Amino acid sequence: MRVLVIKTSSLGDIIHTLPALTDAANAIPDVQFDWVVEEAFQEIPAWHYKVDRVIPVSIRRWRGALLKTWWNGEWRDFKKAIGEQEYYAVIDAQGLLKSAMLTRYAKGPSYGLNATSAREPLASRNYDHGVNVPKGQHAVERVRQLFAKSLGYDISSPVADAGIRPENLTLPEDQSTPYLMFFHGTTWDTKHWPEFYWQQLAQLAAKAGYRIKLPWGNDIELARAERIAADNDQVDVLPKSSLSELAGWIVKSRGVVAVDTGLAHLSAALNVPSVSLYGPTDPGLSGAYGKNQVHLYANYECAPCLKRECTYQGPKVKNQLIIGQGQYVEPPCFSSLMPGYVFQTLKEKILEGGR
Repeated sequence: MRVLVIKTSSLGDIIHTLPALTDAANAIPDVQFDWVVEEAFQEIPAWHYKVDRVIPVSIRRWRGALLKTWWNGEWRDFKKAIGEQEYYAVIDAQGLLKSAMLTRYAKGPSYGLNATSAREPLASRNYDHGVNVPKGQHAVERVRQLFAKSLGYDISSPVADAGIRPENLTLPEDQSTPYLMFFHGTTWDTKHWPEFYWQQLAQLAAKAGYRIKLPWGNDIELARAERIAADNDQVDVLPKSSLSELAGWIVKSRGVVAVDTGLAHLSAALNVPSVSLYGPTDPGLSGAYGKNQVHLYANYECAPCLKRECTYQGPKVKNQLIIGQGQYVEPPCFSSLMPGYVFQTLKEKILEGGR
């Protein structure tokens, strides 16, 4: 049985889809999946042992150059790739108009969230079969139920398994000193934990005998990583890394501290002990999901605000740490998540996870 999955982005959403493939594999041993995904994330589906073919799509890039995409043949090549195989089922796991439209070019009955379940109800008009999956659940559980109802099986395990095999990752060479990963980069300004907190956390980790690895994805994140690493010879700023390389670093680490970012979801999928920090956002429906995970919420009057820009008008909170003394905590909600508390929580989770 061959099934096409359409889940194009983002990093966290793609990772949230992986456990549904494992459920299907447990229920239908001969199932195989092809997967349509944004080109930037095409490494990820191939990590799952049941994914046979990855079909990259470039909706984000194509939107800015429609004529060029038409004339250079990229759109034609994509339609050929998605339409050359007959599928038992085509499952849109995204539930958006942009993904639902892609089901039209695939051969096979299409399934997706119905109008009462999808984030964009109009998307449901593109499917042969609309599936009802109640809202108010974590994204992982909703996708698991979508697959189960589409393919006709019962979910046998209450525990989500992302199905990522270490042999499908790029593993680092053996490290003589145990290390932690700090994921400091994220898309919203309001999700950023203060840099002087990261610096203090790195000092605490170094004193406890850990090295610290800092990844980055762009020039802004590289500059931040270099500032966090300043004056601490136990902190390594990693070279520019692929997602497979980052996954390899994560799986070999003792633990992770992360803001609300896609790499936090990857750490959770790999079952690495992790502490995720939430200020303006609420992890209830889409937070890092897996074994050995701790969510630390900002205890502040306006949190979670779910805003990309901080609009708090109350009194500023001054940083009381030696590093950055005199600076204000921005956004102020993170003043309730101090480095000492974060590190103590991570140590306890590492011990629980046996790492």
